[in-house]
Amino acid sequence: MSYGTTIALDIPFAEAVSRTRDALAGQGFGILTEIDVRATLQTKIGAEMEDYVILGACNPPLAHRALEADRSIGLLLPCNVVVRSHGGGSVVEALDPQLMSTLSGAPELASIADEAGQRLAVALDVIKAGVSG
Repeated sequence: MSYGTTIALDIPFAEAVSRTRDALAGQGFGILTEIDVRATLQTKIGAEMEDYVILGACNPPLAHRALEADRSIGLLLPCNVVVRSHGGGSVVEALDPQLMSTLSGAPELASIADEAGQRLAVALDVIKAGVSG
């Protein structure tokens, strides 16, 4: 089962994170949370892994509409975007917002998920193209 979209990039991790932030901002997403998984696992359990961050992206108007439709949808917000090192480059992965609609069963969330998905798709295209916003 696929639950997101993945793009591979021939750029260093730090550049991929920067491009991702810029592209998301260009589509109206702010970053509410940032989890440095590599650093957290190293600190907490001494585990080693590649650079790996989870960006909790939120488009406030879409989030508001979703919360108006289903107050419990906050359990599935924000839209998570992962940036990680892979080989000599990086990978960016974005969660498919349709999962929010499918899991909730609330039909009014479908159009919100469609819009969020379109905005994330544009952001991923921008990241691949190497231009900001």
